[in-house]
Amino acid sequence: MSHSDLQLFDYQEAILGKLREGFMGGHRSQMLVAPTGAGKTEMAMELLEAAAIKGNRAAMVLDRIVLCNQTSERLDKYGIGHGVLQSGHWRFRPQELIQVCSAQTLEKRGSFPNLKLLIVDEAHNTRRQTVEFINNNPQVKIVGLSATPFTKGLGSIYSHVVSAISTGELVERGRLAPLRVFIAKEIDMTGAKKVAGEWSSKETESRGMQITGDVVSEWVKKTHEVFGGPRKTVVFASGVAHAADLAKQFGEAGYNFVSLSYKDDDEFKAEAIRDFSKPDTSIHGLIATDILTKGFDVPDVMIGVSARPFSKSFASHVQQMGRVMRSNPGKEFALWLCHSGNYLRFAEEWEDVYTNGVNAIDEGKDKPRRELTKNEKEAAKCPRCSAFWPGRSDVCACCGFMRAKRSEIVVNPGELQELTPGGNVKDQAIKQQWYSQLLGIAKERGYSDGWVSHKYREKFTVWPRNVEPVPMPASLEVARWVKSRQIAWAKSRKAA
Repeated sequence: MSHSDLQLFDYQEAILGKLREGFMGGHRSQMLVAPTGAGKTEMAMELLEAAAIKGNRAAMVLDRIVLCNQTSERLDKYGIGHGVLQSGHWRFRPQELIQVCSAQTLEKRGSFPNLKLLIVDEAHNTRRQTVEFINNNPQVKIVGLSATPFTKGLGSIYSHVVSAISTGELVERGRLAPLRVFIAKEIDMTGAKKVAGEWSSKETESRGMQITGDVVSEWVKKTHEVFGGPRKTVVFASGVAHAADLAKQFGEAGYNFVSLSYKDDDEFKAEAIRDFSKPDTSIHGLIATDILTKGFDVPDVMIGVSARPFSKSFASHVQQMGRVMRSNPGKEFALWLCHSGNYLRFAEEWEDVYTNGVNAIDEGKDKPRRELTKNEKEAAKCPRCSAFWPGRSDVCACCGFMRAKRSEIVVNPGELQELTPGGNVKDQAIKQQWYSQLLGIAKERGYSDGWVSHKYREKFTVWPRNVEPVPMPASLEVARWVKSRQIAWAKSRKAA
């Protein structure tokens, strides 16, 4: 067997070198960790071809048959001979040294004579029978592939971790597009029932249905503000009914969104994705719960909408974001509209993985998280445009809004607070929200700036300071407070 036309990047060559060192060091089963866009499939094909050149049988096992077909097409692209180990498949060639098969096929066979190398795609999905095959065949070298190896127990299957490159490094290299994140109206999961630590699908769907209109209106607003019109979008819904309702309301707003679910036949789903993948598609967006999370590769998607809350599944959150971060000519960034609360919920873990990659497994990243308080959530977004606002920055990267000077702010764990001269600690983000909303009321009713200042002082006992003059629509809380002050003033006048 001759070498193919497959060419690897320098970091891919380096990672394969580390894997080979691991095998020589006695690690029979290793985990190759690489984020979306790192080229896991290309590295896997290099390993498969290298084994075949030596006359060894090698196989790659994937989660679904549709992924087997995609991998087979990639092998064809590079001229690498192989077979697809599935009875009745047009590429059923059991004599080939390289085989592609689904996890279900491997489990049914139970054995794989003379196999020397097995590559397990999406290795964080620890299927019991696949794990049994690994444990029962000590002569086979194992390479697990994953961007999100956060499943408990992986350390007992894979003894060595090799990390390819971090997400941040791929963004710097232009291999991935950075995200521009906006914190939108959130699905309220307060008191929701959990099953095995994760919110039940029934709870997420019923609660997600309550903000369908907000998801649609926010998308319309942001896609026009940022891009001047609609761009290719993927929406991660809370359930099948939620996805269908979203598609219906997008349609009523004049946009063509297609919902996909397990209820649709495979051909319909494949055709919808093929159509959506075309540069001139008439489909504005696809909506699904899980289908778009794995094996979905449409690089010119510009917008992702997160509308499925996760209590502990950091891995699912990362996989969803990866669907919109694929690089494409002319794609400077991707838009992420978060209605799920996931971006803030997993912000600390994401910052770590984005910067440092993953260098160990069984770290317990997939675990329930403490919910942020309302004040913490408000402090984490720009009061003007709602973009995610890292605590280390004084200026919103999206609209240029400036935060209060750091010299006048003290930061406690999880809270952004202002230390006033009198020693009272007030949340600066809340002050800005109130000031902006009072300005909004004044603008709407024709009140003076003096009215705003006096109402602010009435609320906080100090005059406005370190707040930006950016009007915002008043919340129900602020509007009710203003009305209560007006009633109190009227009563005092009447009593006098």
